[in-house]
Amino acid sequence: MTDMASKAQETAEQAQGAVREVAAKTRWNPLTLLGKWGVRSSHLYLAGFLSIAATFLKWALTLTHDRREQADRWGLFIGEWAPTFFALGVAMKHEEESR
Repeated sequence: MTDMASKAQETAEQAQGAVREVAAKTRWNPLTLLGKWGVRSSHLYLAGFLSIAATFLKWALTLTHDRREQADRWGLFIGEWAPTFFALGVAMKHEEESR
């Protein structure tokens, strides 16, 4: 049994080494690319808050032109961006701290 366990451990280490090797060769990180373009975590947090404001504004303005169901759909559609921007902001913050 221990022979099987040691063989499994060896195989896992080989696989892990192969993954690290491939990752080192590619080195493509979209967050690094955004950082090179000048995008910072604070920009992404700001985009999240602006998305929240745009959601409310679009919902309020659409209420006067469309049915309430359509206004709700527009608000939800735009509102989906806020968590995305906040998550990207957190990821970018980690990227900034690792440099």
